[in-house]
Amino acid sequence: MTDFTLQTDTDGVALITWNTPGKSMNVMRLEGLAQLSQMIDAALADDAVRGIVLTSGKPDSFAGGMDLNVIARMRQDGGDDPAPAILDGLMRIHAILRKIERAGMDDRNKGGKPVACALPGTALGIGFEIALACHRIFAADAPKAKIGLPEIKVGIFPGAGGTTRLVRKLGAMAAAPFLLEGKLSAPREAQAAGLIDEVCDDPVAAARAWVLGATSADIVKPWDAKGYKMPGGAPYHPAGFMTFVGASAMVNGKTKGVYPAARAMLSAIYEGALVPFDTALKIEARWFTSVLLDPSSSAMIRSLFVSKEALEKGANRPDTGPQHVDKLGVIGAGMMGAGIALVAAMAGIEVVLLDQSPEVAQKGRAYTERYMDKGIARRKTTPEGKEAALSRITATDDYAALSGCDLIVEAVFEDPGIKAEVTQKVLKHAPDDCIFATNTSSLPISQLAKASPRPDLFIGIHFFSPVEKMSLVEIIKGQETGDRATAKALDFVRQIRKTPIVVNDARFFYANRCIIPYINEGIRMVSEGVSPALIENAAKLAGMPVGPLQLVDETSIDLGARIARATRAAMGAAYPDGAVDEVIFWLEDQGRLGRKAGAGFYAYDEKGKRTGLWRGLALRYPAATSQPALIDVQHRLLFVQALEAVRALEDGVLTDIREGDVGAILGWGFAPWSGGPFSWLDMLGSACAARRCDALAAAYGPRFACPQFLREMAASAEGFYDRLDTGNTAVA
Repeated sequence: MTDFTLQTDTDGVALITWNTPGKSMNVMRLEGLAQLSQMIDAALADDAVRGIVLTSGKPDSFAGGMDLNVIARMRQDGGDDPAPAILDGLMRIHAILRKIERAGMDDRNKGGKPVACALPGTALGIGFEIALACHRIFAADAPKAKIGLPEIKVGIFPGAGGTTRLVRKLGAMAAAPFLLEGKLSAPREAQAAGLIDEVCDDPVAAARAWVLGATSADIVKPWDAKGYKMPGGAPYHPAGFMTFVGASAMVNGKTKGVYPAARAMLSAIYEGALVPFDTALKIEARWFTSVLLDPSSSAMIRSLFVSKEALEKGANRPDTGPQHVDKLGVIGAGMMGAGIALVAAMAGIEVVLLDQSPEVAQKGRAYTERYMDKGIARRKTTPEGKEAALSRITATDDYAALSGCDLIVEAVFEDPGIKAEVTQKVLKHAPDDCIFATNTSSLPISQLAKASPRPDLFIGIHFFSPVEKMSLVEIIKGQETGDRATAKALDFVRQIRKTPIVVNDARFFYANRCIIPYINEGIRMVSEGVSPALIENAAKLAGMPVGPLQLVDETSIDLGARIARATRAAMGAAYPDGAVDEVIFWLEDQGRLGRKAGAGFYAYDEKGKRTGLWRGLALRYPAATSQPALIDVQHRLLFVQALEAVRALEDGVLTDIREGDVGAILGWGFAPWSGGPFSWLDMLGSACAARRCDALAAAYGPRFACPQFLREMAASAEGFYDRLDTGNTAVA
């Protein structure tokens, strides 16, 4: 079986079609690279061929990117010194794309053949890098298609010429959003930005017509033409100098210097802009090799690509039959319920949105209407798409409308009594085999399941807010939850295109179990006299998206106070967070309830925008004369989360470290550069991590005590990913 096929028509147009066997979307494999190279050689050598069109055999996409096994094999071939093997492999890829780009031209840019790329839909990663090497890019008018170079989001950067070509095509400033942010664009947006050349109904026909009419001047890339000047100016040009200074500041401002891929990409862009094109490709390859060998990038690729994809495909799904959701009931039309109804309707699922009155239910349905209106204004959807989504949502107060639902998600107020009452009402009208899910962030599922006569069909589904933006869903199995309920929840999450993790029942489950200590540690440091600015900036410089004080403002201080009171009542004398409560309860008494109240740890203007840390905080908790070292503050904030993740694994709440890492990054933003808490501890080394735990515990208390499992790994010099097979990562 082949990845590429070549057919030449009677007009002399060679059509090279990419169709990776067994894949819904093309991915580049080593075999595919060799085949593509051979077919380009054949077409260029054939006098009967006037030009080449590259396209896809997949109906709605061109390519999804590189098969990561290609990179893995390059590393393996290098043995103990993989850098030369990786660099050599990259340069072979560059040679193939450069062959497409030059298309047989001599040193005077004469004698080449036109090469066009026809994109039937999505083109990502190397799929778009191949297109950039062609002389003209045509794309189908498919609004849902995405075009771009998203590599930076998984810890690498475009290393098959995409970085160098896009900068020389657009200029450094214009290329920045697509390279440094991984921005993806629909075809029309891509054309407007200069990424592609034409959008049409039949890109293959348009590409074929262009190839037959192309002149010699049409196929010379600007950077291969005499007198080329980079758009916006090269680094040594006054305008270009300011661009690169600004780009450096922008990158460091956004990444805080913790993402090696961003730094490496910026270096490749800057250094590459100073030299001829072919030398720039070598520079890009060297920096890409450096990134691939960085443990941060390896961890990000593993968690945000390999593990995430495995979980989305059902890595831990019970072996039951398909559990596709046809009709969904959503109980509670507040912000959470309305968001669940929105994403389900957008996924094509029929939804019954039920609340106490028709007016409240209709208000929840209107959330979808407003969301779709914004999408229309931003050209993300169409009026027809809006009507289709709204037509799938029935807003009502009639429980009888739940007849025929195969999954019901209850999303009412976080109160066990209210949830029990609603569960019993719902199950009087729901089919006997309907799966019932409760959306909760902390209430024990096994206790809530007592309201159901079928606890085997009862499960927890913890959505993160806002539902339409957050990609993680935490599925919680109660003590009696059955396999069909788990499979149904997983299949539903897959239908709505989100990433699931499955955990066992315990207080706060996994995500909140780890994020609450992070918040508490920040607040505890305030009570100790650590400067709030140091706390917040230390968190960001460690890679956290927001500091702990800002996070508690966003989630609301009164919610934190309620959780504290409930936890204190449950734990009694063992409750460890009295120092934290003193700060939280004081702010609550002051009416400073967070962003929603326009007052919390931060001050806010009349529009709700943060204006800085509240000065009154320093009057109550003045900063100590001597402040701790930055690394100590960072380690307190990171270790307190990572150690709780290890304890969740020891306690059986987590059964797969992949879920622990992916869930931490997607759920609350645990330092994505690290690959997640388990990857971070592996990066430190188990022995080093254990020693640091001992030092932190001695200085700050038993919450930093080294978990026994980590201690055992330190003794044998193992890491989590060494010890635990990812197919079965439970702690014995």
